[in-house]
Amino acid sequence: MKHNIIAPSVLAADFANLQRDIEMINNSEADWFHIDIMDGVFVPNISFGMPVLDAITKHARKTIDVHLMIVDPDRYIKTFKDLGSDILTVHYEACTHLHRTLQAIKAEGMKAGVALNPHTNVALLEDVINDIDMVCLMSVNPGFGGQSFIENTYKKIKQLKEIITRNNASTLIEIDGGVTNQNARQLIEAGADVLVAGSYVFKASDPIATIADLKKITAL
Repeated sequence: MKHNIIAPSVLAADFANLQRDIEMINNSEADWFHIDIMDGVFVPNISFGMPVLDAITKHARKTIDVHLMIVDPDRYIKTFKDLGSDILTVHYEACTHLHRTLQAIKAEGMKAGVALNPHTNVALLEDVINDIDMVCLMSVNPGFGGQSFIENTYKKIKQLKEIITRNNASTLIEIDGGVTNQNARQLIEAGADVLVAGSYVFKASDPIATIADLKKITAL
């Protein structure tokens, strides 16, 4: 059976009760913590920075999946390793020398991810797919939580899966944005491996049950 990964997005957590929400993820069936870092330049919003990530990783007991929505991410690769990141995802649109950036992330002992904005064609990753551990397809426009899902994502998943298979790569496909119990199974059936869920989990009356439900829905 394919093991599908659920990664709650901490951006949607209650920052006044952050430790409580981190413990909720620790105690749930979630697999990873998904943490968005935004600089207000690459995306029109600012999220938490290094001190908050440091605080999260001190309490988190699962894989730390960090998504950098920042310009010039190369400057901070070592910093994010030192803060406890297991997977570091950079945006294709923010990297002038993507191959070099991927090599630098791996040199620090992290898994290397590449995120694509909704308008970016997956075919652009063909030449580096074997160097990428995970591709994060943005299924909303990056920068803000709680947006509705972009339907074209299903087509992109299938196109990306074909590139991965053709190149005999082991790259995972992550979907970030607008994931709910209404589309989770369809995303997995299209070829996704990792689902990021933010508002849907944290705004639920019972987040632990919501995560368990997502795990059940996506078990193929």
